[in-house]
Amino acid sequence: MTITASLVKDLRERTGAGMMECKKALAETHGDIDKAIEVLRRHGLSRASAKSGRVAKQGLVYAYIHPGDQVGVLLELDCETDFVARTEDFRDLAKHLAMQVAATGAMAVDREGVDPSLIERERAILMEQARATGKPEGILAKIVDGKIEKYYEEICLMEQPFIRDPDRKVKDLVTQAVAKLGENIVVRRFARFRVGEN
Repeated sequence: MTITASLVKDLRERTGAGMMECKKALAETHGDIDKAIEVLRRHGLSRASAKSGRVAKQGLVYAYIHPGDQVGVLLELDCETDFVARTEDFRDLAKHLAMQVAATGAMAVDREGVDPSLIERERAILMEQARATGKPEGILAKIVDGKIEKYYEEICLMEQPFIRDPDRKVKDLVTQAVAKLGENIVVRRFARFRVGEN
């Protein structure tokens, strides 16, 4: 199949990858754009994991106020250099992440940031609910484990489905930015404020 410029352009717009990378991925997948996206994601993940050990001591604190002035988010997004921190792509990522926190009420960046006592309380509640179903004791733990995984997806920012593209997780969005900007990017922390909440 001939790889057309419009196909390459479409793939670039959907992934943010470079033109040559898009062309190679399309050639490898014989013009199948969905498979090409997967190829680019695999390459991006390998490049991103190579960068994940690098220190991210620059960045920005992004403030987002949701329309209606009832919800606000402060989010610290770090990278390696102030040059990248000032780019439009980096600021856009910070904005998307802050909007995600405002919309979903994430409680932690990732699993490491979740208070273990919160998980234990949730596990106890879920176990009571599972027992009430009358299912055999042997499968209750598996049911609860599955629900705990789902709970992590709800409260951990990096594991949530991205609000603008639910087929991707937030961590995929960050990984794509790492691949595009060429630096390690870390969501350090965030705080969500809602009028009337403590």
